[in-house]
Amino acid sequence: MTEASKIADLRAEYMRGELDEAHADADPIVQFSHWWDEANAAEVREANAMTLATADASGTPSARTVLLKGFDATGFVFFTNYESRKGNELSANPHAALLFFWRELERQVRIDGAVTRVSEYESDEYFRSRPLASRIGAWASPQSQPIANRGWLMARAAEMALRHAAAPRRPPYWGGYRVSPSAIEFWQGRPSRLHDRLLYIKAANDWNRVRLAP
Repeated sequence: MTEASKIADLRAEYMRGELDEAHADADPIVQFSHWWDEANAAEVREANAMTLATADASGTPSARTVLLKGFDATGFVFFTNYESRKGNELSANPHAALLFFWRELERQVRIDGAVTRVSEYESDEYFRSRPLASRIGAWASPQSQPIANRGWLMARAAEMALRHAAAPRRPPYWGGYRVSPSAIEFWQGRPSRLHDRLLYIKAANDWNRVRLAP
């Protein structure tokens, strides 16, 4: 058997849950909050890990995993270097897609929306809450730029540690983004690939909900 055929044979039945209109909240943020609590109760590893997809001005996409650091009715927040590839892409094309995959619960959540920077106050507050080594790292790393080798990076981190001591301020090029959702889809795996999919679409100050075929 070839490796390709082995991969083609990989499959699993999804049996853990269901998602129907009668039990899903009319507000997708509330529904996300329910699923978020269930993911943490189930001890999903790094439940806040989410794929962030962006695109440059020409529409060329890219994706990577980042960590959710907060959510409410206004959107979903993450932090990064504004001069990184994703930062540059968001400057040119301020829209993004997020994907949570909670394998243990056989669930996905997909979010599309416009992206804005959070306030400097929010960025400062979160930066101060980070471990010292992470704050030094934000100063040391020219994120997404070519560097000579890891030795250069470690030397740079040591230099920044000496320069900023125990109280580094937030770099001006580092901070948060908020993805304000225009659409949120909840996906629950079901047997025979007949999955449950509920899509919420923003409409003025309300949400419309539809069921999608799997």
